[in-house]
Amino acid sequence: MAWLTRFLTAVAFFAVGVIFSPETFGSKSDDSISPILSTSIKLAHLLCFATAWGTALWVTFIGGILMFKYLPRHQFGNLQSKMFPAYFSMVGVCCAVSAAAFGYMHPWKSATTTEKYQLGFLVSAFAFNLINLFVFTPMTIEMMKHRHKVEREENIGNEIGGLKNHEVPKKNPKLAAMNKKFGMIHGLSSLINLMCFGVLAMHTWYLAGKLSL
Repeated sequence: MAWLTRFLTAVAFFAVGVIFSPETFGSKSDDSISPILSTSIKLAHLLCFATAWGTALWVTFIGGILMFKYLPRHQFGNLQSKMFPAYFSMVGVCCAVSAAAFGYMHPWKSATTTEKYQLGFLVSAFAFNLINLFVFTPMTIEMMKHRHKVEREENIGNEIGGLKNHEVPKKNPKLAAMNKKFGMIHGLSSLINLMCFGVLAMHTWYLAGKLSL
């Protein structure tokens, strides 16, 4: 995890530098940038944003729900504990690159109000993923492992789908407390993920308005 932290820190500082001081990296205005460089930056923005949007859409509304429905609960949790750090890392990097590219093409000093809002949406999406990656995901995984241990002692956790034994927590105060705390942490993580999806959705509307079909 240490290498990932250093990498994301470097990406974050680079993105912030490009956003708030694009002239340092040669940005002046869209007209003064060479066509090849302009197209390359726009392509980077589009590909990274599309990757972030598509991944968030799949994981949040399709993949995660299907896995929850058809996998044994403990198996589902163990898979999520490996998948979500990678998910938040990839979407975070894509949002950072997308924000940096957008900020390069639309320097803050000369950007319109709409462009500043869009840049804010992209930066917010990056921040939401960092919060989930470094705050809520480690807390959720740790709590999940403790809960799995207690559930194995009670011979539950291998049910398929969302069905779970509601009687055991009533007899086991420790497990009941764990369920409550896990639900709170997981709920906050899910809320932040939905907020990230929401601000990315706002940018899709902006990009759609720029299309000429």
